[in-house]
Amino acid sequence: MIGQPGTLYVVATPIGNLEDLTLRAVRVLREVALIACEDTRRTARLLQAHQISTPTTSFFEHNERWKGDRILRALREGRDVALVSDAGTPGISDPGFRLVREARAEGLAVTPVPGASAAVAALSVSGLPTDRFLFVGFLPARTHARRQALEGLAPRRETLVVYEAPTRVVATLSDMIEVWGDRDAFLCREATKIHEEYVRGSLSALRERLAQRPEVKGEIVLVVEGAGEPTVPDADAETVYAALAAQGLTRREAVKETARRLGLPAREVYRRVLGTD
Repeated sequence: MIGQPGTLYVVATPIGNLEDLTLRAVRVLREVALIACEDTRRTARLLQAHQISTPTTSFFEHNERWKGDRILRALREGRDVALVSDAGTPGISDPGFRLVREARAEGLAVTPVPGASAAVAALSVSGLPTDRFLFVGFLPARTHARRQALEGLAPRRETLVVYEAPTRVVATLSDMIEVWGDRDAFLCREATKIHEEYVRGSLSALRERLAQRPEVKGEIVLVVEGAGEPTVPDADAETVYAALAAQGLTRREAVKETARRLGLPAREVYRRVLGTD
């Protein structure tokens, strides 16, 4: 007869420095029957550093469905399982939320073991407002889709937290400037690692800093200030645009600046002012 079902522990692991693992996390990882991880080789280095010999199994995006069934079966049979990602908190821009959802749907116990998170780590040292923030995660890789996503985020007044790949970060910063205007921002690269980098400045200053490098490496978090308060009602987009155009700004420049001041997507300003998308 099967006894009490096991517990799924969602365990946060270090985002860089291997010392950033809580005492509770070490104990749980030692006590569970199985550790489900994105990359068994990467997790092995962490486990070795903390003298943990628990068996591991791979659990990533492309095997999530069938491997998730096996993990649920183990839980039903009474075995405790720890879910970890390569770095940080599982389920946050990482595989895991579907497994958590299915475990909860079956009435299985799911317990967090909190710890490191790249988004919160970057936000905490950014110097930008933290009372309200929006975690965006990764933006679309393709330029057109990325700019559409940025337009949708343009009116948000919360501080925005964005993950980005090093190969796309300069292009993304350019798109942010184009769509949002030159906002105050913070760059967090390789957090807690040997070559960690933390820089506060405008989006254009960050872009220039990275564009000068032959290659950008490492995990990147961008923290960007939210949209400012509108200087005039939304209905007066025409007035703002006309004033900017009179100052000598090109049509495109005037539209982008109007969008920034009013907290509107550039596409919406085009529609209101010029009657076109």
